[in-house]
Amino acid sequence: MTIPDYQSLMLPVLRLAAEGEKRVVNVVDRIADELGLTLAEREEMLPSGRQRVLHNRIHWAKFYMSKAGLITSPGRGRFIATDAGRKLLAGNPLRIDVKTLMAHPPFREFYKPERVEEETASPASPHAEPDIGTPEEQIEAAFQSVQLALRAELLERIVQNSPMFFEQLIVDLLVAMGYGGSRKNAATQLGRSGDGGVDGVVNEDRLGLDRVYVQAKRYGTNTVGRPDVQAFVGSLVGLGATKGVFVTTSTFSPQARDFVKHLSQRVILVDGQSLADLMIEHGVGVRVSRAIEFKRLDEDFFAED
Repeated sequence: MTIPDYQSLMLPVLRLAAEGEKRVVNVVDRIADELGLTLAEREEMLPSGRQRVLHNRIHWAKFYMSKAGLITSPGRGRFIATDAGRKLLAGNPLRIDVKTLMAHPPFREFYKPERVEEETASPASPHAEPDIGTPEEQIEAAFQSVQLALRAELLERIVQNSPMFFEQLIVDLLVAMGYGGSRKNAATQLGRSGDGGVDGVVNEDRLGLDRVYVQAKRYGTNTVGRPDVQAFVGSLVGLGATKGVFVTTSTFSPQARDFVKHLSQRVILVDGQSLADLMIEHGVGVRVSRAIEFKRLDEDFFAED
């Protein structure tokens, strides 16, 4: 099964908290076992790669219930059910969610302080059905949506520009990634080879101890097939080269990708999606629009000897 959302985890978390003091790390495995989660599901990470999804959702379930007075923290990193929490469990609820927590004034005040007088609003209220993702997951999802839109916009603009612009873009990207030494040096090497199937060569390091040969195809929708990649590899063999990068704004066919897996040469295929991701990662053709800093509670600060 898939990992339940944080609201669906509130009831199992409260049940465990009613047994006695618990830590999030202690209840993760028990809940995972109860749900029958696979090892992959237990190890699944948030897009940021900084925390496991299950751990994150259990944390938010605990945090929200603490704001409703159902759970309290007797010490650092520990939590236990309150009398109010045990009373709620005594009613054998089928589910505990944000709507349930709204019945508790402390949570209403915390969750929507500007709408305390409107908590009994009709189901048509935009706040009647809260998002099922944790706040961090909602932020991650919004970020991923922005990244997808930016990736598509980058590729669209690249295709609209000239082949010369695309060549210079590759130069800027390689330099940003640490190849070529400098923009000027990289530019003198890329796009000047003239060998069939090779658009240029760039130093792998600043000393020029090794070289990487580059082929670039600026396509809108055409898929780059095995024949194009095979011609590029043939050129590498003729040049005695061992490393090559084939860049396209479109995609590579499965046959082309399979072909490069069994070569003695090291050939990397960079499709449009990967190209856009590299541009975003290395700041080529993009700029920071807005930076938002998120802070967490520093548990060490509040620890007393």
